[in-house]
Amino acid sequence: MAQVLVLPGDGIGPEIVAQAVKVLLALKEKHGLDIDLSEGLVGGASIDAHNTPLTEATLAQAQAADAVLLGAVGGPKWDGMAMSDRPEKGLLALRKGLNLFANLRPAILYPQLTHASTLKPEVVSGLDLLIVRELTGGIYFGQPRGVRTLENGERQGYNTLVYSESEIERIAHVAFKAAQKRSKRVCSIDKSNVLETTALWKEVVTRIAAQYPDVELSHMLVDNAAMQLVKAPKQFDVMLADNMFGDILSDEASMLTGSIGMLASASLNEHNKGMYEPSHGSAPDIAGKDLANPIATVLSAAMMLRYSLADTVNADRIEAAVGKVLDAGLRTGDIWTEGCTCVSTSQMGDAIAAAL
Repeated sequence: MAQVLVLPGDGIGPEIVAQAVKVLLALKEKHGLDIDLSEGLVGGASIDAHNTPLTEATLAQAQAADAVLLGAVGGPKWDGMAMSDRPEKGLLALRKGLNLFANLRPAILYPQLTHASTLKPEVVSGLDLLIVRELTGGIYFGQPRGVRTLENGERQGYNTLVYSESEIERIAHVAFKAAQKRSKRVCSIDKSNVLETTALWKEVVTRIAAQYPDVELSHMLVDNAAMQLVKAPKQFDVMLADNMFGDILSDEASMLTGSIGMLASASLNEHNKGMYEPSHGSAPDIAGKDLANPIATVLSAAMMLRYSLADTVNADRIEAAVGKVLDAGLRTGDIWTEGCTCVSTSQMGDAIAAAL
């Protein structure tokens, strides 16, 4: 039996995770999904209960589980805390503690939502791209970092962008292997014209590409990539990026799909053990109002079944159920268009579970 740790987190996290759990339990009841769910605290919820965004006990639970399903962390309640103590540090500690170096973020536009995108239908119709983001290195983790006071009394903030060859090699392999199962194209993102670290990134990715002669490699500067995602997003198959560039570009890509509430995410280690979460944040402005779109979380659960639990049949079932619900015209407020039926978070979860 697969062991899954559920970490609802903060803000809308508990609401959207409850819908994914509802879907998993429906699979367990109707299709024999062999899964055991346990629950823990992370982020602000953990701070409130234990004065730390991630306890050693919860990290040990996560390390012992086959997969982790996460909601969201953070919110204005904890914004005044020191950077080292804020809810987001719990998320970073999970990624580091589980060695989740590879983040996969598919941006797929369901045909039913073509008109929910802010871009013209002919630009985004049929969109299906995958962003592969390095997740445990780069400027988010590099040392030294902090805020210091200069001799003149002025304060200065500083962070360090650093990548070793081995870190670049392993994430490049993930991107090329993913491309082999898709349209066999990788576009590596860098800023090699001004940043030495990303010049090394480009060099190493090019070297690794030689091991995948069936995959076409191209390179693009990150500012151009941001523009091209809006101008002609269907030119991309797999986009490979470092931690910060991947963070920014994947959020931009999410809006091509109609809403960030549609973007699932998988963070994996070298053994395909992973943490699965929607790409959006905790949305404190709508927390507790039963308004959030749970589809990204439900689709993240499907990715969990596919990548960590090797259950493609039930993963396909979830994705098909989401399609059925969209075909029926059900929409949460973020993807609603005229002629559709606006439903709540829990109603969307009920409908997806019923569609199974």
